[in-house]
Amino acid sequence: MEVILNKDVDRIGKAGQVVKVKDGFARNFLLPNRLAVPVTSGNLKKLEEEKQQRALQLAKTKHEAEELRDKLARLSLTIAVLTHEEDKLYANIAAQDLAAALGEEGFSIDKALIALDEPIKALGIYEVPVKLHPEVSAKIKVWIVKK
Repeated sequence: MEVILNKDVDRIGKAGQVVKVKDGFARNFLLPNRLAVPVTSGNLKKLEEEKQQRALQLAKTKHEAEELRDKLARLSLTIAVLTHEEDKLYANIAAQDLAAALGEEGFSIDKALIALDEPIKALGIYEVPVKLHPEVSAKIKVWIVKK
């Protein structure tokens, strides 16, 4: 029996795929649990409409991410920190600190999107990558200065 998956099913397929499964598996598990629907012309048409909507939504989010990338490219973020006598930082600068500083500048970016390999441990100028979208990333120029 051929079915259209509504959700990802382990070892069967991903949501939106048309897969061929045994009749008993479809009747007893997939269909009652609403994990799949039978292949009919109406369901195939609905699947195509959903794919088009998803493609439009992805294009919109990518465009918004590109606009945000352009704004972040013009941003120079300055963070003033306390230091020891040899200009070593008292505390490392982590992705959470950068997200908070970006929040003060008016950008709401989740700390998980900031791709900081290791915390910043010294004064200086750094370029920190930010993953805005699977296909769009930006670099933020961060200045770490003495308070």
